[in-house]
Amino acid sequence: MEHTLNGKIALVTGGGRGIGAAIALKLASLGATTIVCGRTLARLQHTAGQIRSAGGQGEAMACDVADWNSVAAVADGVQKTFGRVDILVNNAGIGTFGGPLHTMPTDKWEAMFNTNLRGVFYMIRAFAPMMISGGGGDIVNISSLAGKNAVPNGAAYSATKWGLNGLTYSVAEELRGHKIRVAVICPGSTQTEFGAHEGKSPDKMLIAEDVAHAVETLVTLRPQAFISEVLLRPTQKP
Repeated sequence: MEHTLNGKIALVTGGGRGIGAAIALKLASLGATTIVCGRTLARLQHTAGQIRSAGGQGEAMACDVADWNSVAAVADGVQKTFGRVDILVNNAGIGTFGGPLHTMPTDKWEAMFNTNLRGVFYMIRAFAPMMISGGGGDIVNISSLAGKNAVPNGAAYSATKWGLNGLTYSVAEELRGHKIRVAVICPGSTQTEFGAHEGKSPDKMLIAEDVAHAVETLVTLRPQAFISEVLLRPTQKP
């Protein structure tokens, strides 16, 4: 275990598997007490157990980021238990692909926007005041290169990520005076359970730990430095 983040409290949404679990394990390995939240408690407990087995401090809290009452309850629990949060990683996300926008069921659109964009607003709304009162912190939003490029048959997902990027840039300006750094990471094709990435070569894709390494870089910068955006691409096109 390293100790770069000793004494820090970190919270990672969607921390039960994939990129979120890798980020949580990385932050805990750096010394942060790491809380993972998401909708499936068993997966969260598995991640928290991995953290503790490696000698770190991990906690699991069930939370649906698309539900304000659920987010507010987690924020209240964090405040009462830990009294602060220093690092917030908004990683939870869902995606529906496979057809043009004009054939998409409206409930799929709602679900994606509620999780990928509204959920980030809810988390920032709940935890930024805690960070302000604590004297600063880091917020890292996990977006996608789909928020930079056209994605045929993925228009709604792409729209949520373009929106998330815009939200990040603006909130970064709102909070930097409070010593809160707000950054966005846009990974390319990443080998996780999130998507099949049909036709792409798994050995050329990013892995979850690559995104976790980018998060580490952002949150361990000296306080006077600020990386606002990371575009993370596979070296070779998969």
